[in-house]
Amino acid sequence: MIDIVFDIIGMTGTFLVVGAFFLLQLDKVSPDGIKYNIMNLSGAILLLISLCYNFNLASFVIELFWIAASLIGLYKYFKKRKLATA
Repeated sequence: MIDIVFDIIGMTGTFLVVGAFFLLQLDKVSPDGIKYNIMNLSGAILLLISLCYNFNLASFVIELFWIAASLIGLYKYFKKRKLATA
């Protein structure tokens, strides 16, 4: 039963990350927008959670980088937004 829970968490993360990429390719989201970065961040976190149960070092490391890239994107988004309102 616990296997299924972690599989669902991991698959949800996969759909978020891949979905964000597809939306980007279809020009439905901006690479510097909040939706794209939130989808990537959420997906990477969910994938990390699933990897804590079914560990794979290479996947774990790439998700850490994906989280870092998403956080940088969010930081830039909020910084740009703050400057625009100032």
